[in-house]
Amino acid sequence: MLIAKVKRRENIAEYILYMWQIEDLLRALNFDGDKIYRTLVEPLQVSDEKKQEVFFWYTGIINLLKEEKKEVSGHNYHSLHVIAELEKLHRSLLEKDSKYKSLFVAAQSDIELFREKSAKNAAGDIEIAFDALYAKLLLKIKHEQISPETSGAFDRITSMTACLSARFHEEETGK
Repeated sequence: MLIAKVKRRENIAEYILYMWQIEDLLRALNFDGDKIYRTLVEPLQVSDEKKQEVFFWYTGIINLLKEEKKEVSGHNYHSLHVIAELEKLHRSLLEKDSKYKSLFVAAQSDIELFREKSAKNAAGDIEIAFDALYAKLLLKIKHEQISPETSGAFDRITSMTACLSARFHEEETGK
């Protein structure tokens, strides 16, 4: 919760990836309140009151995942809504921002390859880009080798997503 608030305010892309990681972490802990408290809350160097607040935040995410029937896989509707907002901004930027458009063009074939591998043909470019970045995160966590070609693809998608995230922040803050 503490990290999520900062990420949401400062970098929407990092926020989405962080929230997806939290969803998977809660699943790995079998939505067990005791395990969640011992693993995620107890080690925090904050007051007991703040720990309680963080614990309730985790249980709120669990409740959302259960309500949305996403106990095994998938992402909650809130993060998908943010992805939809980013998709809308993406389409707008393609028409008016030459820097962003060039980053997208550089990453477009990589996004298409990830789309084919994920079999999510109906998903938008931005959802696929985030799926790819989350796959990279999981590969790094597992200490798996990433080929130079795949690493290059991740770099191009990261550059595009970083620019999109910055533009989102600018629009959200009115800058």
